[in-house]
Amino acid sequence: MPEKPDDDPFHDCKLGPDAVLGTRTFHDVLFTDDTETPVNVLTGETPAHSQATVEEAKAFAASIDTETPQIALPASVETQVETQSKPYTSAAFFHFKATGSLELHRAYHAAYDSDAFSVDFEADYKSGDLTITVERTDDS
Repeated sequence: MPEKPDDDPFHDCKLGPDAVLGTRTFHDVLFTDDTETPVNVLTGETPAHSQATVEEAKAFAASIDTETPQIALPASVETQVETQSKPYTSAAFFHFKATGSLELHRAYHAAYDSDAFSVDFEADYKSGDLTITVERTDDS
């Protein structure tokens, strides 16, 4: 057990490391070519701002200047209409919109920030699936 809470990367998490250890796949969470886009009811066409490819979305996510790897998530149709934005947004690979809960988001973030864990992910933009693998490092 850590001597101080600061030694425990999970001290602020509701979930412990056992909740994220191993490999888990989150289905249909990434932006894909099939992501829903709004249609103008008068013309039957998708507005130009909502037309995008997976390659554009991946490039956008990769362009975000942060130390945490980013993924492209679908933007809601409502957001696309209200803000005239692209059909995707960028977020950390462990974002709660991808993992399904704020508790998992925080636990994956804690593991990612800790030297005691190795965290890898695979973003499959064809299927929309995100796979995250967390393992303890040898020195923990």
